[in-house]
Amino acid sequence: MTVPNARQRARSELERVIKDTAGRHVAAGGAAALSLRAVARELGLASSALYRYYPSRDALLTALIVQAYDAVGAVAEHAADATGGSHGVRWQAVCRAVRSWAHQHPHDWALVYGTPVPGYAAPQDTVASATRIAGVMAAIVLAAAADGSLRPPARPLPGPRLVTAAVLDLAGGPPAAPYEDVLERSIVLLAALVGTVSYELFGHTHTAFTDDAAWFDIAMAVAAEGVGLELPLG
Repeated sequence: MTVPNARQRARSELERVIKDTAGRHVAAGGAAALSLRAVARELGLASSALYRYYPSRDALLTALIVQAYDAVGAVAEHAADATGGSHGVRWQAVCRAVRSWAHQHPHDWALVYGTPVPGYAAPQDTVASATRIAGVMAAIVLAAAADGSLRPPARPLPGPRLVTAAVLDLAGGPPAAPYEDVLERSIVLLAALVGTVSYELFGHTHTAFTDDAAWFDIAMAVAAEGVGLELPLG
């Protein structure tokens, strides 16, 4: 293992401080209003000094996005690894952990799953971090298919298969019969997780339920049924 020298540690610490400051600016004014000059001014740095670390607003925004994706992805991975029981129980633990993280970091969640930032196009650098939750989902669903505990679909989806080569790579290749459509179904499950968390977090369930956490569990169970996973209720 290579031990970072003092200069590397100082650079790493300043990058952390820059991202923390930029994160507060995003929380206060939104990602579209992020300004390198304003961040530099708060830190007492010349703008030219900040540009040596992040050459543009978009580069700093990308760093914040990757950081948020990695944080929630790590939470999902830990929940999957730390939870015993059935595949459904593990997926429920992942869903609950992701929801909890989103409530603790609402501005980070909004940054990666909320309104797109005008003029910003996420570079390829974000893909690996953005797909960490999908990787957790795929591993759980495919493990259930492999051991036979995933219920085969009562009504298979019509072909042809719609997922791209990138999704097949993430899944380790096309699923075998009778689960040929499991990846399309699994992406619906992933969208249900992200969408349900967002729907609640952005205030759309206000006054609709007496217990948002219990409703979330029900929503995840309903979505999981479509892919063949059985999640516990209660």
